[in-house]
Amino acid sequence: MKRTSIVLLSVMMLFSMFIAACGNSNNNAGNNAPASSNTDTNANQPVAEEPAKEAEKVTLRVFSTFGGTDAARDAFQAVIDEFTASHPNVTIENDTMSANDDGFRTKVNTDMTSGNEPDLLFYFIGADAEGFVNADKVVPLNEILDANADWKNGFIPDALELARQADGNIYAAPLTGFYEGLFVNKKIFEDNGLELPTDWTKLTTAVKALAAKDIIPLSVPFDQSHYLIEHTILSAAGPAGQDKGLAEAIDPNWEKAYAAMKELYELGAFPKDAATIDLNMSGNYYSEGLAAMTIEGSWAIGGWSDDTRANTTVVPFPTVPGGAGSGNDIVGGFGSGFYLSKATYDNAAKKDTAIELLKHLTSPNSIKTIASANGGTPAADVEVTGLQQVQLDGFAMTAKADSISAPVDSKVAPETFSDLRASVGQVVTGKKTPTEAIESAKKVEDANKN
Repeated sequence: MKRTSIVLLSVMMLFSMFIAACGNSNNNAGNNAPASSNTDTNANQPVAEEPAKEAEKVTLRVFSTFGGTDAARDAFQAVIDEFTASHPNVTIENDTMSANDDGFRTKVNTDMTSGNEPDLLFYFIGADAEGFVNADKVVPLNEILDANADWKNGFIPDALELARQADGNIYAAPLTGFYEGLFVNKKIFEDNGLELPTDWTKLTTAVKALAAKDIIPLSVPFDQSHYLIEHTILSAAGPAGQDKGLAEAIDPNWEKAYAAMKELYELGAFPKDAATIDLNMSGNYYSEGLAAMTIEGSWAIGGWSDDTRANTTVVPFPTVPGGAGSGNDIVGGFGSGFYLSKATYDNAAKKDTAIELLKHLTSPNSIKTIASANGGTPAADVEVTGLQQVQLDGFAMTAKADSISAPVDSKVAPETFSDLRASVGQVVTGKKTPTEAIESAKKVEDANKN
């Protein structure tokens, strides 16, 4: 019995251990099941994402000539609005002045020398830019263009080549080019039985006939005589003589340009108040049909009245008496572009955004928008739409020209060109001779060079 009891006790103990083991196993299973269940549930649930980091806010100032009555003013604002719509973190200060306002150059020069340079600057290429280019205020765009092949290939090659500075670098990304010429109100000429002024005799014949009827023959100012100077010098000196500027010896043909201005003045060509009006007022005379001709650039067309625009054509300024020009030489090219400030390029918070804005402002789509508004020559291979007949005439004149030269103010120092302007009123009224005018400008050029 004793043995049987011991065996029975052992069996019971083993059974108890088995039950305990099963109980522990069930408890463990119960404890592990929720963990396993939680794991499966979490695996099926989306992992909570951290809130997207908001892009840093950036403010950029863009300074340009797309202001005042510029034909592309609204189009340029629309191009800026496109950028800010896709970059809500970016604020763009669209700072503008009219190119006809002499304060434009003054403001740019002041800003660039005082540390107040805009992030992007739309300004002239050539002599006007040499000061801030040489002062390292803007960055060469060569490497940026090479690093952005789509952007670079969007330009026509000539546009980029014409944007090169004297050191061979490209600092300005072009937008639209331009042409200048002698704009003529065809209706006024037809009503007065006059031929288009395609040579000097036809021009002076028209001047005398129109002046006798109290119609302003040629609406230009004396102080802001940019275009009168450009065209008479190109006409008198020819492309080669104009291109030399005044760096070396005086080209006597430059004196013929001022003699031609005096001849036109004595025939009654200019407004009676030419000594006191500015480009805006002389443009108004033409726009209102009070003047038969004006000398301007393609950008001016959009600011004229509908009637004047519809009745206008454009021809090359004729060769002045004894001049070296062909009579089919014009002023034009890609004379302006967008510069990128060196300070902005060195600012990590602004650099990438400024480059993206620069690329946007000079993209083929933006170029097409601006060219369609102002009738300028597009710097990209795009089809410009909605052009007036006078603008088509301008493109045709450009295509048929014997030569296309950059403006003479890109061939001389700004101070020299100011001196040339100051002499116009004095020469035409007999207070200074053409020779004295050019000698004065030469002295200024030499002093500026030294």
